[in-house]
Order: sequence, then C-alpha cells, then structure tokens
Amino acid sequence: MSFSHRVAVLTAALIGCALSSVVPAHAVVGGTEVAARDQPWLAAVGTPLFLPRPSGQFCGGVLIAPDQVLTAAHCVQVTQFLPSLTVTFDRDDLNSGEGTTVQVKAVRLHPDFHTDSVDGVDVYHHDLAVLTLAQPQQRPTVPIAAPSGASATVLGWGGTADGDYVNTALRRATVPMVADTDCAAAYPGAFDASEMVCAGSTQADTGEFDSGGPLLVDGKLVGITSWARGIAVAGYPGVYARVADVLSAPGAQTFEADWPKEKTHVGS
Repeated sequence: MSFSHRVAVLTAALIGCALSSVVPAHAVVGGTEVAARDQPWLAAVGTPLFLPRPSGQFCGGVLIAPDQVLTAAHCVQVTQFLPSLTVTFDRDDLNSGEGTTVQVKAVRLHPDFHTDSVDGVDVYHHDLAVLTLAQPQQRPTVPIAAPSGASATVLGWGGTADGDYVNTALRRATVPMVADTDCAAAYPGAFDASEMVCAGSTQADTGEFDSGGPLLVDGKLVGITSWARGIAVAGYPGVYARVADVLSAPGAQTFEADWPKEKTHVGS
C-alpha cells in the first residue's frame, strides 16, 4: 500500500465512512504462528480510529528503551497527529483483547525522512520514527546491531499471501539476506546501501501491515520493515531501514539530543 493509499484509508476511517472491504495489504509470507510472549519487545502500532483492522493495527514496532518504540516513519507520518495512537504488547491475535496496550504520548520522525517515487514504487528514506510511551514498560528491549549473516527473522500480524486480508495472527518467518549489489540492481535509483538493507524471497517476505516491524539477526535488530515492489515478487526483495547505520549518521546520533522536537499528542 502506498503512502497515498494509507492517507486515503485513514481519512475514510476518521470521517466515519463505511469501508466495503479491507484495503489491499500483505504481510509475513512463508512463516508460522508464534506466541507474542516469546517476543516481549514486539509491539502492534495502531489506533481505534483505523477501522479496517482488528485492534486498529496498521504497523509493527520494537521496544528499544523502556518508554521508546522504534517503528517506520511512514507508518506515523499522518497518524502522529491523532490523540489515540497506541502500541500493544503480548497480543497473539489482533482479534483478542489480550496483552498490554499503552498510549503514545509523542512521536519523533527521523530528521532526514522523506519519500520518493521511483518507477511507480514509493521509496522511503531514513524510514525511522521513535514513539514515546505514556508509561515506561518493565519488559525486555531489543538490542541493535549491523546486518550480517545469510538469513534473518521477520515478524508481523498481516496476511500470509498476496491478497490475504483476513489473517490477524502473529507470524514469524526466516528470510534470506540479499547482497547490497543485488538489491541495487533490483531497485536502480532507489536503493541506498548507506541507509537500507534487503531481505526476502518468493518463499518468505514481509509487506504492508508489517511495516515498522523488525528484521532480526541472532536476536538483534538490524532493520525496520520499510518498502518493496509487491510481496514475495521474484527479483524484488523487501527493503528495510538499516537501523544501526541510520541512527549513527550525522544528525541522529542519539534520540534525545539530535532528533527533532517531539510532536506531543493532544490530550496526552
């Protein structure tokens, strides 16, 4: 789903329009269901105003500090202005009421976040945002590392194939890492190895409702799900924000000092 489509859906939800069907989206492909308690740092990002999805979930996120969840900037570029943005931990299925839901009191987009359109694909640069929680969480956080190795793990609550809009269970899949040279060849003029990393295949991939979720190597966060051409399409792997490199770049050395002033929510 492109950013413009996301805006349209959110607008429809906010003005109370009845949506005749769930908007096209895709998520973890080739995976299996897992228990959220085994990923205590994993968060479902959402708002009750996002009517097409159970729990209002539209993206994922990861707890990197007791009161900070890292997600994709394109997930919250619009929703940062809503007073009801939340994150939910320990929820196996979005239809359940299990887990812990916490209000987001502030949102910070990466200062260099911006969007391009290359060959019909929405490309997100420096696609990271920090959500500050209203209450710090006493649960494990996920460490950050540079990409390495031949394979990685992805997690998300979305569909299991292109066109599957009904799955709401948390799933995990193992995806192959893709070399920077191969990803640059797949996305000429769009892929930037200084801030992006690629992973996925026709058998295992991530997609729209997985945006903001983690790409993990040996239990460490190396990427945040960002963009791609389609889902599990041959020759077009998923693209992830390269967390360690983006956060160490000039202008974003630390969340507190170098990121822009937080956008505080009304009523928080």
